[in-house]
Amino acid sequence: MTRTFVAVDLPEEFHEKISSIQSKLMGSGLRAVDPPLVHITLKFLGEVNETQIAQITQNLDKLKCKSFISNISGVGAFPSMKNPRIVWLGADGDFSYLHRQVEVLLSDLGFKKEPRKFIPHATLARITHLSGSRKKELITALESLKDFEVGKMTVDTIKFKKSTLTPHGPIYETLHEVKLL
Repeated sequence: MTRTFVAVDLPEEFHEKISSIQSKLMGSGLRAVDPPLVHITLKFLGEVNETQIAQITQNLDKLKCKSFISNISGVGAFPSMKNPRIVWLGADGDFSYLHRQVEVLLSDLGFKKEPRKFIPHATLARITHLSGSRKKELITALESLKDFEVGKMTVDTIKFKKSTLTPHGPIYETLHEVKLL
């Protein structure tokens, strides 16, 4: 079985700014995502077998979505800024349309559609544990970064990826790429 997801990678030129954001947030209680691994997840599939990988690839090749420009900006948190568990970087553009297409193509293979509203974002850090004072410090830092501009990117490719979890963090491998129209 292979742990998989469908995503849009952020360009290499964003890595330095991502690292800069993370340095303003980091401290005890946060686990940062390595900047080259930061991406926008369109669909997490979980564990799939080899047969499913071929079917997923074939279905993703049916994707009919035009490429688009996205502005990557704004730092926020899930479930909220007052109770952060995940720190994220925002993204605009036609991600909702792209996400819906991926959902439809993969629901044909039995993957359940995500019940929550899709919010395009790239995870920057996960919160493990925060003391009261550290939480206040983080909320202040998040507030100061809510309008942070990373830059514009062309979304012209989605990637079907394998994720191997290791003690040093995940290792991602692209299994298949789909070019947008």
